[in-house]
Amino acid sequence: MSWFSKLKQGLSKTASLFSFNRVDAADLEIMEEALIRSDVGYQTATEIMECVRRQKPADGESLYKILSEQLIRKMEPVAKPLLVDRNKKPFIILMIGVNGAGKTTTIGKLGHFYQQQGLKVAFVAADTFRAGATEQLCRWGERLSCPVYTGNPGADAAGLVFDAVRKSQQAGDDVLFVDTAGRLQNRSDLMDELKKINRVIRKLDASAPQATVLVLDATVGQNALSQVQTFRDDIGVTGLVMTKLDGTAKGGILVALADRFELPIYAIGVGEQMDDLNAFTATEYVQSLIGEPK
Repeated sequence: MSWFSKLKQGLSKTASLFSFNRVDAADLEIMEEALIRSDVGYQTATEIMECVRRQKPADGESLYKILSEQLIRKMEPVAKPLLVDRNKKPFIILMIGVNGAGKTTTIGKLGHFYQQQGLKVAFVAADTFRAGATEQLCRWGERLSCPVYTGNPGADAAGLVFDAVRKSQQAGDDVLFVDTAGRLQNRSDLMDELKKINRVIRKLDASAPQATVLVLDATVGQNALSQVQTFRDDIGVTGLVMTKLDGTAKGGILVALADRFELPIYAIGVGEQMDDLNAFTATEYVQSLIGEPK
């Protein structure tokens, strides 16, 4: 099954509206409610549907065209891949997010992607709190035959990252992923640890980390908004990766995130396999969200 097929959850029940010969005000209300239920959010859904109403779609085909155009217009500016500057060695990517968002799996998938581009990839297991985290990252290292810089359980994460960056510089790694411990956005002590990691990295490379990627779980819906707000304000976020889009009909949250924060969406995850992480494409995403005319 293609990743696009996996993503097609969305507004399947309302896609039938696109086959109508006539579309009335009640139909547009149904579509607006469906957008809200998919976690596009009340404000964003209302704004989109106001634009749709002004253009007065006469039938299902014109409704589909107008709605698609409005959604794509919002999503295209944030559909940006995470490009590695090959002049930076290593290009350091700090991976952050709450518990269970899928950071470690995303690192493995992104590592595989960059390896396919001929880049030398390495990982840092900076989640020293959870014993299984280092083991999971090491398994990815074995699968990809790439080095994993590790420390003792419970070790100071910032100190581990400092040593790992120095070793990575000496080894000539092209890309270095820093896997951090999952943390709730309302825990100031854990957020302070991320700030400390940033500070020690900058002692070795003032321009690093070159990317700070917030990994979000699509199933959390509107809670993703508060996560982005806090991580962006406290740590700084260069872009987003959304995981588990294949397991939820709440994928409209990406529209709400794009509307509010305008942060790049680097990639989306639609499964557990190595190739189940794909560059975010506005057109395909919108088609999967609202369905297609019958």
